[in-house]
Amino acid sequence: MFGRKAYVGLADARFGSVTLGRQYDPTVDLVQGITGDGVFGAFFTTPGDADNNDNSIRVNNSVKYTSPTLAGFTFEAMYGLGGTAGSISSGNSMGAALAWSNGGLNIAGGYLYTKNDTLANASSGGFINNGSLVTAGYGVTPGSFQTAHAAISYAFNKFTVGARYSNSQYKTYTPSAVFNDTEKFNVVSGYVAYQFTPALMAAVNYGYTKTSGAQSANYNQVSAGVDYFLSKRTDLYAIAGYTKANGSTLSADGASVVAATANVGDYNTASSNSKQVLAVVGMRHKF
Repeated sequence: MFGRKAYVGLADARFGSVTLGRQYDPTVDLVQGITGDGVFGAFFTTPGDADNNDNSIRVNNSVKYTSPTLAGFTFEAMYGLGGTAGSISSGNSMGAALAWSNGGLNIAGGYLYTKNDTLANASSGGFINNGSLVTAGYGVTPGSFQTAHAAISYAFNKFTVGARYSNSQYKTYTPSAVFNDTEKFNVVSGYVAYQFTPALMAAVNYGYTKTSGAQSANYNQVSAGVDYFLSKRTDLYAIAGYTKANGSTLSADGASVVAATANVGDYNTASSNSKQVLAVVGMRHKF
């Protein structure tokens, strides 16, 4: 019931809001919405959600401040308490983000750091691990995760175009023969959306992910989707994606080096080889 968010707080139009509980971090709140993930969700995000673009991380015991929008600017800052007696920093999380909007132009950037030094006390609930070998082997030992994320989008006529870049780092505190260095994920991605009619929209997205450090791999991903609204609350959608992986990564237990396998976005239906095609169709009704 409380798998995503559960929080309480106070809000004021002049001073902003302060919320406490289980929440998304500032990069999700201010950056994600202007990326491809904000258009068609998990199909348009990084394989394995390696940079938290698809909000895999939720921060427990967190305090978050969100400013009012002033001259187009919005700011957020958050701190998550690890809950370890005698150690303030153990298992903590912290993040901040800034966004600016003017007409059809949106620009945002943010940073998130989570510490998982005991594998049990992390306020973030642990590292990103969605059953995908893209990230699984880098989150099974105590360590930390951090990501810096920037994005831009521009809407004109019936088009919306957007691009983003992220740098994410998985660090182990217990080095091994196969994971004795920080694993870095660099991601570049862009999308184009077109509003054919008020009821019909389509979009395509391309993303490239490069890893380096403990192991080296790269992932090329192309996705496309179409959405048709039957009414204000009901729509039909179809989305498809293709991912090609190259290089090496770690096994799910982090103990050995294996060939990188494909994963379309943030879906936990990882392929057993270097290629994957995934498609979904559905109907959605909003209550």
